Amino acid sequence: MADDGAICVQTDFWRNASPADGLPVGTGVKASSSAATLCQDNPSVGQRAADLGGELPWLLFGSLALLLFSRLLKSVLPEGPFTDAVSQRLSVLGWFVTLGTPLAGLVVGWSQSWLVGSMAPIVGSGPTVSGPTVLVLAGLAAVIMGKIMREGVRMREDLEGTI
Repeated sequence: MADDGAICVQTDFWRNASPADGLPVGTGVKASSSAATLCQDNPSVGQRAADLGGELPWLLFGSLALLLFSRLLKSVLPEGPFTDAVSQRLSVLGWFVTLGTPLAGLVVGWSQSWLVGSMAPIVGSGPTVSGPTVLVLAGLAAVIMGKIMREGVRMREDLEGTI
């Protein structure tokens, strides 16, 4: 936020236009149609915050997912994978990835669309969801595996009770 360099954002709403067409950009904004980018030399604090909002949600999401995964692995080491704690932590990790991926992507999309709208107020762009949405499937797979492991825990307890 204290950096005094230019900030840039990519957008697709004028990829085929040329700067000679008189693109509707704000003052101090440089537009490149070949790369579909807008760059602001002296951005405001809000624009810097929106630029940070394009990266920070994914960093937070990744850090929390790694923390949850670390806790999962720590619970596997003492007694093995078929324990109630492991199945619960796997389900928590799965739900976090399933719900956190679109949420982080939405926050990034809102930040970037606001940043584009602040640089090109006439055109702007609507909010989008960015990021790897395939992680939603991985999260759902982890939730399903957590339920399967919970059934394995129940079967293990039945077997121990029988013997």
